Amino acid sequence: MDNPDFEAIVNLYYGDLYRFAYSLAKNPDDACDLTQQCFAIYAEKGHQVREKEKIKSWLFTTLYRDFLRQHERGKRMVSSEDTLEEIPETATESRAEREFEHTELLAALQSLNESHRSILTLFYLDQCSYKEIAEILDIPIGTTMSRLSRAKDLLRKKLEATTGGIKPDPDSSHNQSK
Repeated sequence: MDNPDFEAIVNLYYGDLYRFAYSLAKNPDDACDLTQQCFAIYAEKGHQVREKEKIKSWLFTTLYRDFLRQHERGKRMVSSEDTLEEIPETATESRAEREFEHTELLAALQSLNESHRSILTLFYLDQCSYKEIAEILDIPIGTTMSRLSRAKDLLRKKLEATTGGIKPDPDSSHNQSK
């Protein structure tokens, strides 16, 4: 291992990368494999990242490209089970209400196509900026912004249709100018 900060990098980004991988793969085992593969690649090639502030984008880009590569080869990435990742408790509602809302939100998110799901995951769950998302997905920043807007609208409509109106606040205190 050439990179002395490898363990710190894993500790810092594992959760975010796993959530992103899970949103792509829709399967906890495949998400774990993608995340571990990403860190294996980082262990081998991480020394090529010259600026420490670019490590996060490099990791997400690497994971995303690996997913696309596997997906193109026909590797089965979609689970026949609809297992959902549990979201930590943060609200003051009852635990049962929160779990129901989380389940509905994740189900709605998982029902979106991969391009919408990945951009929402990067923006909300991994708190990436527009610029970081554009770099990770290798798309122009304008495309990032319009795709994110469409994805928010689609998610909102799905939630309204399936839950009777649970609406995420798409503009809630997320810092878009990181």
